[in-house]
Amino acid sequence: MTTDLRGLAKDEWDAWYRQLDVAFGGVPESDDERELWRSLTECARSIGVWDGETCVGSAGAFSFRLSVPGGALVDAAGVTMVGVAATHRRRGILTSMMRKQLDDVRALGEPVAVLTASEPAIYGRFGYGAATQQLKADIDTARVRLSVPPGTDDVALRYAQPADVHEACEALYARAVPGRPGMLARQPGWERLGLLDPKDDRDGASPLQCVVAERAGELVGYARYRVKPEWDFKGPKGVVRLGDIEALDPAAYAALWRFLFDIDLTSSVLAGNRPADDPLFHLVSDVRRCDVTVRDSLHVRLVDVGAALAARTYRTPLDVVIEVDDAFCPWNAGRWRLTGDPKGASCDRTDDAPDLALSVRELGAAYLGGTTLTSLAAAGRVRELRGGALTESSLAFGSDVAPWLPHGF
Repeated sequence: MTTDLRGLAKDEWDAWYRQLDVAFGGVPESDDERELWRSLTECARSIGVWDGETCVGSAGAFSFRLSVPGGALVDAAGVTMVGVAATHRRRGILTSMMRKQLDDVRALGEPVAVLTASEPAIYGRFGYGAATQQLKADIDTARVRLSVPPGTDDVALRYAQPADVHEACEALYARAVPGRPGMLARQPGWERLGLLDPKDDRDGASPLQCVVAERAGELVGYARYRVKPEWDFKGPKGVVRLGDIEALDPAAYAALWRFLFDIDLTSSVLAGNRPADDPLFHLVSDVRRCDVTVRDSLHVRLVDVGAALAARTYRTPLDVVIEVDDAFCPWNAGRWRLTGDPKGASCDRTDDAPDLALSVRELGAAYLGGTTLTSLAAAGRVRELRGGALTESSLAFGSDVAPWLPHGF
């Protein structure tokens, strides 16, 4: 059966997106959610595979700016909306879309591609490595207490309509982006994501609510959440479902969490996406009753190894030759001399003897500083070819702040 892989025309979007709906189970999204994704889709960066008039494969990319260690924002392709019809599996459609997409990313000069994987086992063969983690916490607020830092009582809290304070909250979010690798600088249109509130997705919870933290009239934090009322014979046991929370300082952060813990008629807070080093877990009295689980989040693929490694800084001075294996993007394969420190870096081709050898997948996993090269080496994924090179490089690649992706795409 012959298929046609081509760029997406605007008038093909409905058929293209319908195929994606079916690939992800066939449950249609709300009109508001569908309209948002239609407005954000970059048709010039989207691919469809067609069997006659039927779309049987889809893939897209968003034009992002990704925070990396050192605070720089790097151009990155946000790979998204990838799906293949079950009727057309095992015919090379996914591979052909990944091939086309990475060639296009390279042509655009973006050194990095990123994605969140519905099935993480799929993308390693295309060079993507799991670079960040997210924590989920289901906190028993009836039994867990908070120990808050000095100044918490000086923070004023007030309810606000999410749309009324949205611009100020977005400005606060933008201030946080350079300080944590893995965050995305929100491009025009993406600010709408935080206000998306489809009624069908609430599962009995309230509409989106917002509380802001202020000091001397200045916004210093915010939390967006929903409350799901629940009762049994013993009384109320409602759940606070946290959407997102940001704060400029420890006191504001603690004040917001104390508010969430104290909402009337609730006995738990469910936080679905928190960074691996969330300071919340140093404030709680009993982390065991926070029921913390961890999963992979952002997967990173270096499309231009030299440009990507030169775009970030390194925690300690480093001069290392890395031999990279990259079968899917062979222009990356070979030896690279990486020289860097906390102020900057360069990465160029070299014929010098290698100090480390690894695949581009492992390089992507370590890129944001959340996965150590030493742990990858312990799994046999990195080979040390010069004594001491592994420890030196692992330390330099690390980040003082855990990388984290605050929202999907």
